[in-house]
Amino acid sequence: MPTMPGLGETARAIIANGMGILAADETVSTITKRLSAREIESTADSRRAYRELLFSTPGISEYIGGVILQDETIHQDSAAGIPLADLLVGRGIIPGIKVDAGVHPLAGAPGEFVTEGLDGLRERLKEYRELGARFAKWRAVFTLRDGRPSATCIHANAHALARYAALCQEQGLVPIVEPEVLMEGAHALARCEHVTGRVLQAVFTELFAARVTLEGMLLKPNMVTEGHDSARQASVAEVAEATLRVLTRHVPPAVPGIVFLSGGQDAVLATEHLNAINALAGPKPWTLSFSFGRALQDEALDAWRGQRAQVPAAQRAFHHRAWCDSAAALGRYSAAMEGEAGFAPADSTLHTHH
Repeated sequence: MPTMPGLGETARAIIANGMGILAADETVSTITKRLSAREIESTADSRRAYRELLFSTPGISEYIGGVILQDETIHQDSAAGIPLADLLVGRGIIPGIKVDAGVHPLAGAPGEFVTEGLDGLRERLKEYRELGARFAKWRAVFTLRDGRPSATCIHANAHALARYAALCQEQGLVPIVEPEVLMEGAHALARCEHVTGRVLQAVFTELFAARVTLEGMLLKPNMVTEGHDSARQASVAEVAEATLRVLTRHVPPAVPGIVFLSGGQDAVLATEHLNAINALAGPKPWTLSFSFGRALQDEALDAWRGQRAQVPAAQRAFHHRAWCDSAAALGRYSAAMEGEAGFAPADSTLHTHH
């Protein structure tokens, strides 16, 4: 399927030189929970202030190539009156937009969900592109328990992801395709690997059928991990090996990049896992990077706590985590980096363009 020129270039630019994606696309209800947990009142202005804090962190464009925005945020201006999407572009960061309408119960499949939002999507994509978005994101979720996910659930979500991706490319936006096998539950590593493989196989079957150009998309999968409630937790090396194995079997090499979601892992563990995957020997035809939400933000949010005086401390925490994650995307992260306070050294040798 011919697509608008530039999709492949945009996809590669987002993840060039160890850069990754900040997922700042929490819905109002989700970010309200996170702010409230830190006794910060959630208002349109406090949400804008928090996201502007992240976007305006000095030096952050060395490590963050793209930011996923939410509908409220892409319509907001900075404190200085600059549209937030333009603020990112001015710093060399590519703005993206979450376009799905969330998960809803899947008819005929009790306890399972399908992501909705295809109705009217073409028109919304046109609007978002005019507002500055150059890529989009759609998330599907799969629960591992009691024999789930069913074939019905996998097919329904894979089909929706493919239709979304085709519409994005039609409108000149790079689709991020996010099939997330959830960490909730007590499943073993092997079960997660098996189901992740089934899901990825179904997704690419549907992407081919929808004539999506693989060179002009990014994949945002889960890492292969045990369930949160599993008595045994796999080692970092085991997670890395299982994750790379399933990607090698099911993700075509034409896809330029795979940007992992953090899926509720804490910041350090997500960084360790990403680094271990990149450090493994063997062919890796795609760039392997990150598209983290909580794992990039939690430390900054804890430092900020809604206090203007704490903005510099919050920005230092965010910069440090992004620096670590960027190193992990290059397979060059070490535990010693966790102890290095403040901004990464300006002469950091992590990036090929330095």
